[in-house]
Amino acid sequence: MPNRLISSKSPYLRQHAENPVDWYPWGEEAFRKAKELDRPIFLSIGYSACHWCHVMERESFNDPEVADFLNRHFVSIKVDREEHPAVDAQYMEAVQLLTGRGGWPLTVFLTPDLQPFYGGTYFPPRARGGMPGFLDVLRAVVEAWQNRREEVLGQADKLTILVSDVSGTLAGKADRPDSSTAELAERALAHGFDSRWGGFGAAPKFPHPSLLRFLLLRYATTSSQVALFMALKTLDSMAAGGIHDHIGGGFHRYSTDAQWLVPHFEKMLYDNALLARAYLDAFRLTERPLYEDVTRRTLDYLLRDMARPGGGFYSSEDADSEGEEGKFYLWDYQEIQEILGNRADLFVEYYDIRRQGNFEGRNIPNLISSQDRLEQLTAQERESIEKELAVCRQILFQARNRRVRPARDEKILLNWNAFAVDTLFWAGRALGESRYIEAAQETLDFLLATFWINSQLCHSWCDGELQGPAVLDDHAALGVALVSGYETTANPQYLEHAYRLVEYILEQFRDPQSGAFFMTAQDHPHLLCRQLDYFDNPTPSGSALTVELLLRLGHLLGETRFLEDAEQALAGLSGWMQRAPMGVGHALLCLQTLTSGWTSWVFCLPETAEHSREWPDFLREYFRRYIPACVTAMDGPDQHAAGPLHERIFRDRKPIDGQATLYLCHGSQCEPPLVGETAIRDAIVSRSVLVPKAQR
Repeated sequence: MPNRLISSKSPYLRQHAENPVDWYPWGEEAFRKAKELDRPIFLSIGYSACHWCHVMERESFNDPEVADFLNRHFVSIKVDREEHPAVDAQYMEAVQLLTGRGGWPLTVFLTPDLQPFYGGTYFPPRARGGMPGFLDVLRAVVEAWQNRREEVLGQADKLTILVSDVSGTLAGKADRPDSSTAELAERALAHGFDSRWGGFGAAPKFPHPSLLRFLLLRYATTSSQVALFMALKTLDSMAAGGIHDHIGGGFHRYSTDAQWLVPHFEKMLYDNALLARAYLDAFRLTERPLYEDVTRRTLDYLLRDMARPGGGFYSSEDADSEGEEGKFYLWDYQEIQEILGNRADLFVEYYDIRRQGNFEGRNIPNLISSQDRLEQLTAQERESIEKELAVCRQILFQARNRRVRPARDEKILLNWNAFAVDTLFWAGRALGESRYIEAAQETLDFLLATFWINSQLCHSWCDGELQGPAVLDDHAALGVALVSGYETTANPQYLEHAYRLVEYILEQFRDPQSGAFFMTAQDHPHLLCRQLDYFDNPTPSGSALTVELLLRLGHLLGETRFLEDAEQALAGLSGWMQRAPMGVGHALLCLQTLTSGWTSWVFCLPETAEHSREWPDFLREYFRRYIPACVTAMDGPDQHAAGPLHERIFRDRKPIDGQATLYLCHGSQCEPPLVGETAIRDAIVSRSVLVPKAQR
């Protein structure tokens, strides 16, 4: 008989609806029950695409003996971490403090007052491989709760205080960071860089899109060859590896090995949105076709497989199908031969397809051993081979679509959707793809129309129902996407919405003493403490996204208070930038824009250009080129009344002599207007950065 989770909108919670465990969703009903029965709370946190969450569900939560013990001694709560990021963050902090490690499924034991006192991650049902069995853990917790209650409550009090202390701590003195901070961070990254395979540290390896964008920007603003090598080597290796879905496009979550061959096979919206942006930056900086191709195929995957009709992108695709991780993505040698026929030999040669398999008897298509060989061919040879390989991939894609697909989590999450919108706007204008811009607008308009309730943003939407108050990165990511939307479409309402979001963030999330930003608003319910949000994990931190939003709006509108707030927030992160740069990549990206100097490009278009459905050539070139740390505004003669902020930007800026005119400012210093397409194009070329061919 189904439990309470059957009525949940969360696909992850519904996956547990048939468990014999008497699950509760996170909420007052469960909290009251724990107090009434004087029982500890068993809190299990996961997400629908998590492989080990499925394993623990099969092994333990479907086990009658385990379920019976839980039902007699605990109040069991199941949480979808994607619906409740603040709940996940605070209890993850507690488990990491207890055990020195974290991950999902997250297993936490709480007092009825929600204080944690013990926890871990995955537990097998019975002891094995040096790991305690889940039943043994449950029995030990019950014994302690019944016989050593004061000791348990004391542990809970100490751990809660420790979580609160750590969550509100900034690393070291809040000095204003400068170019030396970014240089020290680059050196630290170089020390841990894998020069053979790219990426940082040993296996497992995770994509770090913001770090890669920081390194690209370091090259563009300082000519650092080390930064360029680290970024391009990693992007090349990921594109060649099995973490990249060569058949259908997009990227899996992370690699279990050093060379990016064997991934955990779930696909997350945020990974693909953020990696597409990193590859787009690399393409604009180098003009290498590989990076454009990866960008397009990743975004096309999102539009094809993850887009909701009417706007919005779903959260993830599972790692498992038919009970086996990766089954949808793996190939037998003979299967490839039969499907491709006389084309098979070329595909087998280049994509590492082996009779014995390259992974547990089957094959993960990859270009690890052949990417360099492809690059060394003449342009004509490479074009011919790549065209034939593309035909092979399409044939295999059609064959793969006849398989049982992994489950898709159809939650619409505000922050992750904002990442997708932002990348689609940037890609649409850089690649000249109107369909990307149209998809971004459709989703952005859906978010604005759907996620507000009683003048406040919500975090998650699924099947017509909103869930949870929005946290800092929801507000900041949406604001960043709105600014990108304004820059791309000149829709003044996007600018107005972004401005209101910034004001709300400063009022509700900012610590007035330190200038840092909390993850949650002042009135967020059911939290042990308010955590400062400074680490990327694995998406950009809310604080760093807020800094980006403050910098972009501050330079667009000339709002010095926004720029001062951004600098103060970065000062609070300066210690982490030097001590743990891997965890603050997006803050480093923002710091590099700050130290290199921002430029604002305000284009006033004559009436003929404004009423054309296409951008003039110089605008297309501007959007395609890599220009560090810039903000953009466009205007035509019929837009001045569209919004007060847009009007402020263009109050004293108009086309001169009926020609396109550029008003270019460096920080607070502005150049004389540049009149005519030739002068504008010269400015674009002189201020853009392109890696020399020999270094690409």
